[in-house]
Amino acid sequence: MTKLTEKEIEKHLAKLPEWDYAENAIHTEYEFNNFKDCFSAMSRIAFECEALNHHPDWSNTYNVLNIKLSTHDAGGVTLKDIKLALAIEGIVEEEE
Repeated sequence: MTKLTEKEIEKHLAKLPEWDYAENAIHTEYEFNNFKDCFSAMSRIAFECEALNHHPDWSNTYNVLNIKLSTHDAGGVTLKDIKLALAIEGIVEEEE
């Protein structure tokens, strides 16, 4: 998988307004109504990650989920990260 240029990343992020590019990765944060809703979204995201064989760096504190995506083998952001970010957006939108 080929690492995207910063210009290519910014172009893709136009479709992902909740995501930012920094430190060689794309990042987002979601806030849910409570822990149960947050954990439910995380569980659904986990299944998508397994299906794509691509796993995020993420953390959860009560109702807040922080996600960081980067393809470690490529040393930065690839189309694999963009595809997962789009899938995550779809999952979170369904949860709301």
